[in-house]
Formats: sequence, structure tokens, C-alpha cells
Amino acid sequence: MEPVLVSRSDGIVTISLNRPDKKNAATWEAWRQLAVAAREVSINPSDRVLVITGEGGDFCSGADLWAGEEERPWLTNMRALADCCLAIQQVPQPTIAKVRGVAVGAGANLALACDLIVASDTTRFSEIFAKRGLSVDFGGSWFLPRRVGMHVAKELAFFADILPAAELERLGLVNRVVPDAELDEFVDGWARRLAKAPPLAIMQTKRLLDNAMSMSLEQALIAEGSAQAANFGTKDTAEALAAFEARREPNFIGE
Repeated sequence: MEPVLVSRSDGIVTISLNRPDKKNAATWEAWRQLAVAAREVSINPSDRVLVITGEGGDFCSGADLWAGEEERPWLTNMRALADCCLAIQQVPQPTIAKVRGVAVGAGANLALACDLIVASDTTRFSEIFAKRGLSVDFGGSWFLPRRVGMHVAKELAFFADILPAAELERLGLVNRVVPDAELDEFVDGWARRLAKAPPLAIMQTKRLLDNAMSMSLEQALIAEGSAQAANFGTKDTAEALAAFEARREPNFIGE
């Protein structure tokens, strides 16, 4: 069975971890394939939005530390994990984590690496590392403080509690919690809206927001000006203005 499945439809790419019998615990090969798939999306102009999910009833139970693969130095394995995290976080198109069931350890941080997170009411989330005698990885030390603040990040990492979906919503770790039966339809709706949005402008906005925490206001304003000047030179902005005047829906082509 392929550890990672990739499908495309109308500008929407779905990458699914495919070990449902192991709660989608990812082998090192799965992390490698996930990174390759994410980088392919990054350079494909027809891909408008990326959805990451898991097959079956779970998102991802983290890295499979006992997968029986060829033994390698742990630092080598961690570099592979880091490479996957960067590949996903650096996808210029908008990314959505569609989460149901277990999302723990590297699986939890895989979700946090995405721009948007939609969780089913069955979701159980944990920075489980401390209970395994480990420290956080897959970007957890970077994502958590930015999502919930330093003190809450330390609480989640130190105690490694299993959090239900309602608590994730209260803490602001996810964008939406929906009934499990409605998860696929909800995410599909968001993905279709993003696939019809102006891709160049959305990618510019994503980059501006991602860089905001490391910029001064003056630097942010300069970056915004450069991005907006580039937008005004595109066919998509001309199309948006024409559609507004004609009171019709725009058709964005990414040029």
C-alpha cells in the first residue's frame, strides 16, 4: 500500500497519509513522499489549494518509531522530518489540514504547519512527546507559541494532555470544528472557494502574513507596497476590476 496518496480535481490537490490501520503513523518514507508531493504542488501553476488529511478515521498519530525501516542515525531521520515540515510550510498556495480522530506528536504539528485547520468533533490533539520521553519536533517549538502564546504552548508541551476538539477551538488552535459527518463537505467548500480566488494575490498575502512576525511595521508596509504594485500588473487584477464593473463573477487565471 502506498504510504501517501495524491489526487487532483479542479485545482484542489489532496494529499492523504495512507496507513489507516496504524492511525496513519508516518514512516520515514511517508515523510519523504509527503515532502516530494508538497514541493510538486509548489511549482505547479494549475494547483490552487492543498488539502492534507489522513485516510480512515484519523489524521496522523505521529512518526512511526518502530516501522522496521533500515536503521539510520537519528539526526538523519530528524533532518528528513524537518525537510518535510519546511516543504509543507513553504507551499506558496493556501493549505488546509482536514483533521479527524487522532492528531498527535508530529501529526499534530503537521496540521499546525498548514494555513488553515478544520477539525471534526472527533478530533483528539496532543503534543504527546513528553509522554514518550521526547521533546517537541516537526516545528512544534515554532508553531505553538505563534498560535497560542508562550505560556499556553509550554502547558501543552510539558503536560502532553489529550485535547478534545472543543478545547482546540477555545484555544484558537483550529479555525473551525464541525460535526464529523460534515467535515468533508465543509473543507471541500473552503477549498473550492480558494481554488476560484486570485492565486497570485492570495500567494502574496500568504507570504506577507507569514513574514509579519519578523518584520517591523515599516518593513511590512514596504513589502505590501511591492506586492500590490506587482498585483496591479497582472491580468487577474484587470479581470477583477472588469468583473466588478460588469457585476459578474471574475475568472482568475493566475497571470
